Amino acid sequence: MTLPRTMTSTGSQAQPRRTLGRSDMIETVKLAWPIALTQLGQIAMMTTDLALIGRLGEHAIAAVGLAHLILFVGFVLGMGPVSAVAPLAAQAFGARKPRLVRRSLRVGLWAAVIIGIPVNVAQLWGEELLVAAGQSSETAALAARYLAGLTWSMIPAWCFIAFRNFMGAVNRPEPALAITLAAIPANGLLAYALIHGAFGLPRLDLFGAGLATTVVNAAMCVAAIWVCYTRRPFKKYRVLGRFWRADWELMRKLLAIGLPISGGFMLEWGLFSSAALLVGWIGTTALAAHQIALQVAAILFMIPFGISLAATVRVGHAVGRGDPVAARRAGFGALALGAVFMTATTAILVALRHDVPLLFIGDQTDAAGTADLAATLLLVGATFFVTDGVQGIAAGALRGFNDTRVPMVFAAVSFWLIGFPSAYGLAFTAGLGAVGIWIGFSIAVGAFAVLLVWRFHWLSEDGRRQLDAL
Repeated sequence: MTLPRTMTSTGSQAQPRRTLGRSDMIETVKLAWPIALTQLGQIAMMTTDLALIGRLGEHAIAAVGLAHLILFVGFVLGMGPVSAVAPLAAQAFGARKPRLVRRSLRVGLWAAVIIGIPVNVAQLWGEELLVAAGQSSETAALAARYLAGLTWSMIPAWCFIAFRNFMGAVNRPEPALAITLAAIPANGLLAYALIHGAFGLPRLDLFGAGLATTVVNAAMCVAAIWVCYTRRPFKKYRVLGRFWRADWELMRKLLAIGLPISGGFMLEWGLFSSAALLVGWIGTTALAAHQIALQVAAILFMIPFGISLAATVRVGHAVGRGDPVAARRAGFGALALGAVFMTATTAILVALRHDVPLLFIGDQTDAAGTADLAATLLLVGATFFVTDGVQGIAAGALRGFNDTRVPMVFAAVSFWLIGFPSAYGLAFTAGLGAVGIWIGFSIAVGAFAVLLVWRFHWLSEDGRRQLDAL
């Protein structure tokens, strides 16, 4: 196959190259904004839960932070395979192979069910795991109550992500956004009712918050199935057609791409989860402040995470049609877009850092120390918010090439050979406490961003090298 050559920047080719660059940026924005808003919507549901739970007190916030340790370990395990639906379906769409698009979604749904059953059952042992990790029995018991409500939430959540990735791969991410926007108020109302016993429902406090999330996740999954079966252009793919038919060859490919994604997520979230355990040793106030600041960081990351999914799709489309030059443009255009956005939002957050924590804890006079420490952590976190967005987008662009194993190795180096020793040493040896842990975050994420951008540059520099990576 003859590969397109990179255009020169001189003479009459300079203007077409600039035009292509602008066109690529516009297409990336068109694809990225609904995906990014969908991500924001999903994190908005978690943030709503945290804000509602925060009214139950500092111990409840700390318990949710610990519960998320158990939750995310299981969640990221399945995130990789369902995330792999995006590059596989996008490459098939770019190559004009609709049956392969459907097969890519099908194996992603299978992976969600197969992985989800044992993971959900394992959550029931959350209290014992947290006590064994040195957490107080009171906080571990509260965390376990929250986890009990979330027990069967993962499978529908993963399936919705697989459907969302399928929609994005065929350039129609808007329905997933509409479903998510409808779910936000539904989740908030149901969580409020089940936490506080409103509207005639029982008062279930933390268990009710988790149960509300499970019910809403299931409803979102059902809505996604309905859209894909009744709305164009999705219904022509017959997404659940021959659902029970084995497709082990493509399943192996999905897992070969997806499990390293899970590994990378696990290494990254493992650092943040371990940091939460370290902060838990410092005290409840520090743990609550850490959880608030980390939730804000997660909200900020949702826009570049959406851009990263758009980068996966755009790069995957180009790879599917054999156009490595367009793949390179799509990846670097997404990186530039994300860096500009994160720089602007980080500046705004730094200016409002004293006000943001109050959204989670209200005006409780006994939580002033938590708010002050959270504001300090947000200031320290400004050093890694931008690089966190860059690394997420670079990873997404690399997934468009099915390149996930090397990024997993980079994650191990960045987060565990560099990040964790830095966080531990600065927190306890240097005596900086929670601030030292967040400085360790900055060092780790910065190193990871540099390695991933270099990897994308190297892989996309030569067209044949890109296609050989597949």
